[in-house]
Amino acid sequence: MSVPRLVIAAPSSGSGKTTVATGLMAAFAARGLAVSPHKVGPDYIDPGYHALATGRVGRNLDAYLCGPELVAPLFAHGAQGCDLAVVEGVMGLYDGAAGQGELASTAQVAKLLRAPVVLVVDASSQSRSVAALVHGFASWDTGVRIGGVILNKVGSDRHEALLREALEESGVPVLGVLRRAAQVETPSRHLGLVPVAERGAAAVAAVAAMGAQVSAGCDLDALMGLARGAGALPGGGWSPAEALSPPSHDPPSRSAERRGDDGNAARRRPVIAIAGGPAFTFSYAEHAELLDAAGAEVVTFDPLRDERLPDGTRGLVIGGGFPEVYAGELGANESLRKEIAELALGGAPVAAECAGLLYLCREIDGTPMCGVLDASARMSERLTLGYRDAVAVGDSVLAVAGTRMRGHEFHRTVLEPGAGPAPAWGIVAPARRVEGFVQQGVHASYLHTHWASEPGVARRFTERCRTS
Repeated sequence: MSVPRLVIAAPSSGSGKTTVATGLMAAFAARGLAVSPHKVGPDYIDPGYHALATGRVGRNLDAYLCGPELVAPLFAHGAQGCDLAVVEGVMGLYDGAAGQGELASTAQVAKLLRAPVVLVVDASSQSRSVAALVHGFASWDTGVRIGGVILNKVGSDRHEALLREALEESGVPVLGVLRRAAQVETPSRHLGLVPVAERGAAAVAAVAAMGAQVSAGCDLDALMGLARGAGALPGGGWSPAEALSPPSHDPPSRSAERRGDDGNAARRRPVIAIAGGPAFTFSYAEHAELLDAAGAEVVTFDPLRDERLPDGTRGLVIGGGFPEVYAGELGANESLRKEIAELALGGAPVAAECAGLLYLCREIDGTPMCGVLDASARMSERLTLGYRDAVAVGDSVLAVAGTRMRGHEFHRTVLEPGAGPAPAWGIVAPARRVEGFVQQGVHASYLHTHWASEPGVARRFTERCRTS
């Protein structure tokens, strides 16, 4: 596969990667290009801004969760048919999973994609030193090709001149200069940026401002030329259908499942409802694609507004988000909470991650939730953040005992108790513990996982929905 591509990186967090990456996506999309948006790492929030800028779903590339071998195929899957792909990095260029070398770093992903890197530098407090900074990043790993620099938060024309003069000696071209601009800033809170789904028109305006700023301050033609020099990637794109190819026999066709032509009503496509809306914005696109490929009819619902589950719901997936922010509205939707409780307690398959886990509890800081799990959640000052290696403690609707998966935790809530009589996962690294709940058809955990790394999860869950 050959698609022009750029990786947008920075020396550290807070340099302006999201502004520049989102602005580039919006600017090239405004030129009529089909732009494929990607984000390095597990973050769910930035891809929402990317999707707003491009009109295409934002996709994550995480070498820890999925393995380095899936980075290029997942990228190719998302970028198929596009004119350009823009990949926003994570943290600093060479920062990855703690104690794991380059694993899951932006630098590793750039090498796996054979993509040139554009380094976004916060120049607000430096002049000639910028050349030393850029030289160090460009020479640290010769396998990473830094093709240009975008200078961010430049104070004046004089400041810009000093920076450009210094960088002439580095051999790395300046591809853009951006002034400080309040209109492109996005508000933050306890877990980072406020998601697009919560900001509405303000998010649209912010993304438009990012696109305008980048269009005015960056050499888009030079950036496109750099992207075109990326060359071809070996191998093909990831396919959910191929990932789920059964080992011994082919399933009935999609049309046969819809009509029941095989004579077995159980083979019809079970309806799996996925929580969405402002309170549940965290979900990897590949999960719904895998469920669809496994034979499910995937329907999205909004727990803030929908008083009932979609008609015919046989299974439920509740991903991450901010139920603590919307606890009042979620608690007030008593009819939906009751229906979810009845579905779960009746044995239907339910997969809940992080926010979904909290929603299934008795309460969040005293506000009633669904009451499926005998546990309570409360906000905490302590941030729990990091990659985890996990193993399934017992059989569940997602996995058989002993299944190993990698995941990511990111929350400021505390659950009491943190695990049920039958835990969901045994965390084996960085520290040994058990967490989460397996209860009838419910699998609930703080752990965010990427099902592309273990596609059998989607097949098993769909089959349980079909037969439950």
